Amino acid sequence: MPSSVLRYERLDSPLGELLLTGDGETLSGLFMSPFGKAPEEWPNAQRDPGAFAEVRRQLAAYFAHELQVFELPLAFAGTAFQVRVWNELLRIPFGTTITYRQLAERIGNAKACRAVGLANGKNPIAIIAPCHRVIGSDGSLTGYGGGLDRKRWLLAHERGGTLF
Repeated sequence: MPSSVLRYERLDSPLGELLLTGDGETLSGLFMSPFGKAPEEWPNAQRDPGAFAEVRRQLAAYFAHELQVFELPLAFAGTAFQVRVWNELLRIPFGTTITYRQLAERIGNAKACRAVGLANGKNPIAIIAPCHRVIGSDGSLTGYGGGLDRKRWLLAHERGGTLF
């Protein structure tokens, strides 16, 4: 049974420092700096680099252009609607983009574009649940929790260096 301790580790990446969180068996968070409150200040948080060896391996392979699909146990914590949106993000193929409207249609509610956008913005597992692959209906880059420069970088990375 997973422990009630939240395990975390910091990881350097081409996008800056990343913060990994989880229970030791599943990944529940991948955040880009700045993180807000430091995990060292969180109750029941413990640094545990060994718990994220496979996550680190797959992220390194992704950044090295050797991996396109992550295969990791994930634990999304959110409303049922948010989890539905985040799970649908996992189905967006590497190197492609879809619009917020298309994402709303995929979850069965074409009128939920704004709600989909809000859920997308609260995605707790960035990069792996690729919210960066969702763009505006006019093809423009729109909000991204990690910043538009990082969104642009991720999309260019997945397109083999072609700028978005």
